[in-house]
Amino acid sequence: MTRREALLATLSLTALTVTDGPIRAAVPGGRNGGQNSGGLPGPTPFDGNTVREIARAIAQEPYKAPPEDLPREIADLSYDQYRDIRFNVDRSFWRPQKLPFEMQLFHRGFLYKPKIDIYDVAAGQANPVLYDPALFSFQNLQRPEPGNLGFAGFRLHAPLNRPDYYDEVCSFLGASYFRAVAKSQIYGLSARGLAIGTGDQKGEEFPLFRAFWVERPREGVNAAQVHALLDSPSCSAAFRFAIRPGESTIFDVETSIFPRQDMATAGIAPLTSMFWFSPLNATGRDEWRPAVHDSDGLLMATGRGERIWRPLNNPRDLQISYFGDVNPRGFGLMQRRRDFASYEDLEARYERRPSLWIEPIGDWGEGVVQLVEIPTQGEIHDNIVAFWRPKAPLRAKAEYRFTYRMHWCDEAPKVPQLGRITMARSGANFQRDGRQVVLEVTGGALESLPEDAKPELSVSTDRGQIRNPVVHRNRESGGWRISFELHPGNERVAELRVDLKHNERPVAETMLYRWTA
Repeated sequence: MTRREALLATLSLTALTVTDGPIRAAVPGGRNGGQNSGGLPGPTPFDGNTVREIARAIAQEPYKAPPEDLPREIADLSYDQYRDIRFNVDRSFWRPQKLPFEMQLFHRGFLYKPKIDIYDVAAGQANPVLYDPALFSFQNLQRPEPGNLGFAGFRLHAPLNRPDYYDEVCSFLGASYFRAVAKSQIYGLSARGLAIGTGDQKGEEFPLFRAFWVERPREGVNAAQVHALLDSPSCSAAFRFAIRPGESTIFDVETSIFPRQDMATAGIAPLTSMFWFSPLNATGRDEWRPAVHDSDGLLMATGRGERIWRPLNNPRDLQISYFGDVNPRGFGLMQRRRDFASYEDLEARYERRPSLWIEPIGDWGEGVVQLVEIPTQGEIHDNIVAFWRPKAPLRAKAEYRFTYRMHWCDEAPKVPQLGRITMARSGANFQRDGRQVVLEVTGGALESLPEDAKPELSVSTDRGQIRNPVVHRNRESGGWRISFELHPGNERVAELRVDLKHNERPVAETMLYRWTA
């Protein structure tokens, strides 16, 4: 998905209400097609285990893709035409009851052709939401005839920034992509239900959320419950999201994965973002802005207790990095600079884009945090992917459960008392034929160092040479400045590591960085 395509999740589309009638929910793609003898879908009992049992059942059968056929008048919409399909906000789910959340649905069309089933769950019953074209404004487009078109996805609104207005909090639209914001933020990076074969030479498989069950909100409860059925040729899976908007918006996620075949390249809790350039790697950019990115680094809290910061890169060639770990405590794509001057973009407002931190619940065992960096020539492409990849393949006919918490936030929670690398810059050192690298480190244990402290700086590289490493106080920032020279010689790639300690104890997070020519 390009950046332009991802923006569609914020378009004004219509929300639908549940119509009355003998409706009966069923397994999507099941033998009865979700309809009774009268041709109308109907309600069925629903509980917290329903979607898991559906996922288990359909995993025993060959994959069957959802319908993508659409009426001629909306089958081949352009980007701008799709934008003309707008929702009537007065028809938002649960608006008359003034509940803590409202739901609005996305119309099918443009890139979003698969038919997605959506159910409104109340009093232990799953009621299918019925399509009605009269609930949409089509501007200059021809209105489709009534029929069971289904939907492309949905979004939730809640009083996030002020009590009298329902802001858009999250959206689920396209494959298994979804996004969210916290207070005062705007949309940036995305998450996915599952990644399969990302960066693999055989090509990537994109699973699809083919059905959602959204529980009707309860008065006075600031949490929305969303259940999702994921399906693909390789597996099916059940997801449960407990969504709590706020200063940080929290998703508590439970998933059960049922492989149809052995899966050696499954990515758990995948994150997708955009990185074009930053002051660390702006060479050759003819741009008036100082930085352009939704995320500027991968942060990891390892099972060994390390805190690792890996600045992102926009390489000339595809780069894949693996960070081995056992029982990781967290990882995420961060947007660290929160001041307007770091971006100077009045429209994109990159300083307001969320960071996304994944906090595993329980032990995930042995595996790697995998980072994929794809070359890009501009800001319209999501070119960064990060996820957890278990060491052992997921085996066919088995069940795998993962539980984790997603923090859509400004900065990762539970930060240990370590200094944070808040800025990294580089430039040519023409006098000594190398690259000058400068880091700013602030906060944490650095703030309590004695005035005469002399932290121990260690900078290493697997190729080329490091020269003139220096660390000293930066009175302007209240932190410390690290600088060193990288002399790569004829090398095209070098792996750098920067550690800062005092009395042999870390006082700042470790920086790992892959320099590419």
